[in-house]
Amino acid sequence: MAGAAGLLLALAWLVPLARLGSARPGAWGPAPLREQLAAAGAQFGWRNLSCAACRVLFSAIDLGVQMQSSEARLGRLAESVCTELRLARREVCQDAIRLFEKDVVSAWVRSVLRPAEICGLLVGAGCGHWDILSDWNVTLPGTPKPPVEPPAPPPPGAPTARLLFLTDLHWDRAYAPGSDPACKDPLCCRGGRVQGPPQAGAGYWGEYSKCDLPLHTIENLLQHLARGPPWQLAYWTGDLPAHNVWQQSRTDQLLALRTLSALLRKYLAPLPVYPAVGNHEAAPVNGFPPPYVHGNQSSAWLYGAMAEAWEDWLPPEALETLRLGGFYTLQLRPGLRLVSLNMNFCSEANFWLLINATDPAGQLQWLVGVLQAAEGRQEKVHVIGHIPPAHCMRSWSWNYYRIINRFEGTIAAQFFGHTHVDEFEMFYDEETLSRPVSVAFVAPSVTTYINLNPGYRVYQLDGDYPGSSHMVLDHETFILNLTEANVPGAEPRWQQLYRARQAYGLPSLFPADWDGLLRRFQADEPLFQRFWFLFHKGHPPREPCREACKAALLCALRTGRSADPGLCHALSPRLPFHRVQALWRQRRLC
Repeated sequence: MAGAAGLLLALAWLVPLARLGSARPGAWGPAPLREQLAAAGAQFGWRNLSCAACRVLFSAIDLGVQMQSSEARLGRLAESVCTELRLARREVCQDAIRLFEKDVVSAWVRSVLRPAEICGLLVGAGCGHWDILSDWNVTLPGTPKPPVEPPAPPPPGAPTARLLFLTDLHWDRAYAPGSDPACKDPLCCRGGRVQGPPQAGAGYWGEYSKCDLPLHTIENLLQHLARGPPWQLAYWTGDLPAHNVWQQSRTDQLLALRTLSALLRKYLAPLPVYPAVGNHEAAPVNGFPPPYVHGNQSSAWLYGAMAEAWEDWLPPEALETLRLGGFYTLQLRPGLRLVSLNMNFCSEANFWLLINATDPAGQLQWLVGVLQAAEGRQEKVHVIGHIPPAHCMRSWSWNYYRIINRFEGTIAAQFFGHTHVDEFEMFYDEETLSRPVSVAFVAPSVTTYINLNPGYRVYQLDGDYPGSSHMVLDHETFILNLTEANVPGAEPRWQQLYRARQAYGLPSLFPADWDGLLRRFQADEPLFQRFWFLFHKGHPPREPCREACKAALLCALRTGRSADPGLCHALSPRLPFHRVQALWRQRRLC
């Protein structure tokens, strides 16, 4: 995990770690820390010092976290570890520790976590196995699965529907045109002197760097959307605040929620917008306690504010489950239902799941019930969420995969965001892992973070008529080319980057078409490099994606459930699966 979220995820564990230090006075001050980390590497025999340090430091956490310490001493010890490991500037470390301390310690004290598991989360599978309480299953209905009917194109002249899809807006209130885009903090373009000519500073509309967006860019996008053809549906899958996660408060998050919800309502009304909860909406980031956590540490402050901000978009029964756990369902129109999932209950970065990761909030079992009822009513279902399923904890992801398989005839489409890039995840039948049954579309972000153009997605759906599949027939990605937009005197121009069927030569966008495209990527290098360009919204990194990168990316696209090497076998990758997983983690931004 990279960037600000990765920093905060690591810092989340430094708070209980500091309690361990308090049990051994003087042992973890700045001077001896470096020596102890080096000794740990020799003792455990690992080349990756961070893994060695992790195993040493957390081997005594279960005892150390129970020990009492003054807040001042606790903070100083955690800051020493943070700065010695060079995770960030001391000021950033201080802010992050103060933000995370109370919630992380509460979760840790109530958890059943072991050191190997936490090191598997922080460092990777090579350092330990992360997935506490891994063996659990949802209960699927006893009624037989209906016969599978392969998807077919709509009849000639059938109506279509335009679906607007927005994700990962990440509004930065402190964005400052002309400021330093190459700072040392996890988020830049927020002030500071620029070394070099004035044009080296952050652009007015956004910047190719580790920067988020100013509000005027987001509002310009919404003005552009309001001027276009009418929309039949709009989905909005979260991540509203910026990546300055070390200094955010509940007040900051609520301001982002209310401001952006009001802007969408202003420019898209009377069209209702159907949201999903992102991982950045919480304070601290990723902190989503299940409903059994009550009081001030619960998520009631956030879900209640969401219900207020979205009450004219969602019916009362949807608002009820939103207030409970951040998820809901509603009927969009006769024959089509929406399910909005709170994917934070599957996230390995959600430290509250240390207490119990078994189907948090009962959300997956609830999903089974919704889909079973929809099947009985012969409704089609769209599923939306923030974090894509393959980025989830293994047990949650595999259970979700089972649900998709069981209800493949009911689920018409899946839509996610979170990764900021343009990709997809495949789902295959569980018996052979060869018959494609569904595809999760992962749309690119509105934000530029990191080194991207701003973008959004438009899906063309099978429209409203008796017997409609409500499946995705095609999709378009639009961008704001920052190189052009930031030229002095230029006007911002949101432009089509590509249309999927045209760009990839696909007859349709059914699961079998995406499966075939994966195989073509293997053999057709120019086609794959075209995908790599579009994957980054027209602004790819300078380093080309060759052999190892390509093998890892194709494997990721074929893997709709996490930690399953079997799904990659059909691609005959040259890399071992643990190496593929390591490459996946390197490119995760959020």
